[in-house]
Amino acid sequence: MNNIKLLAEHVEFPNLFSGEIPIDRVAFKIFDFNVYWYAIIIAAGLLLAVLYCSVRAKKFGFTSDDITDIALIGGLCGFVGARAYYCIFWNLNPENTYKFTLWTAISEIHMGGLAIYGGIIAGVIGGILVCKHKKISMLTAMDLGGCGFLIGQSIGRWGNFVNQEAYGAATAPDYIFGMTGSHIATEMGRGTLVHPCFLYESVWCILGLLIIHFILSKIQTFDGELFLYYVIWYGSGRGFIEGLRTDSLYIGPLRVSQLLGIASAVFCLILVIYIKLRIKHSDNYRRWKDTETAKIRTENYQKALSVEKETAKAYKAMAAVRKNSKKEELAPSILGDDNEE
Repeated sequence: MNNIKLLAEHVEFPNLFSGEIPIDRVAFKIFDFNVYWYAIIIAAGLLLAVLYCSVRAKKFGFTSDDITDIALIGGLCGFVGARAYYCIFWNLNPENTYKFTLWTAISEIHMGGLAIYGGIIAGVIGGILVCKHKKISMLTAMDLGGCGFLIGQSIGRWGNFVNQEAYGAATAPDYIFGMTGSHIATEMGRGTLVHPCFLYESVWCILGLLIIHFILSKIQTFDGELFLYYVIWYGSGRGFIEGLRTDSLYIGPLRVSQLLGIASAVFCLILVIYIKLRIKHSDNYRRWKDTETAKIRTENYQKALSVEKETAKAYKAMAAVRKNSKKEELAPSILGDDNEE
């Protein structure tokens, strides 16, 4: 009965097109273990973010190994931070009668409940620790990470679509992007259309990625600048979108993410202006990628890759020679036995 119920779930955008979009939160099963689309979508976002950063690594004075290490530790920290942030602020709201325990915070993760700001904060901290250990520029890593976050967030928000969560307040009946669905109808009333906040944020993040990658990166003058642009862009958008949502985390009468988004955007804008003015009057500032340390690390890494490729080719050639030698030993002579007369 539970599987039938899940398969019956659907989402609609009646003013965009007719018909229901069927949704099954379970992607597939491994024995009796359910694998949810929510987890697959989050993982896909992380994977594409790492791929993007790996491709861009050399331009920033990093290696692919640096990106892998940062992504592994930062990703794990970010996941834990996103869940912890959500559960803590949920429990702090006196209006929420249900309270998470350590066990339910872990066991009910498939139901949703990840707060992106908790993920960003913890992920950045994890990345900084890796940078400190590897003696590389954490500000430059944050520049790459900002674009990586936008990729992950733009894709990850579609996990909210599958779960029918993170939607907004009721809209006008003729609003073109108005959304409803089986779960939304139960919560908001049959026939009620709501704001698809997951869609707004996904599009906002994609637009931010394009602007930072193709425009703002061309005028970058200091390390950490692109990350500040990320915070400004995402914070300002989240500050608006959060005001539409019905499932916000609160501190008293204030929406936590809305307050944090607006405050961080304003602070980072001031910081960008201040640092740019300082650098404008400085003649000795150099970005990490232009330092001798970064250049030497990149050169050594490329040399190591070349050695690995040449070694692999040598082993392959030796294997081919051995294989051909065995064939020649086993193959019968066309002329017969040389000893015959």
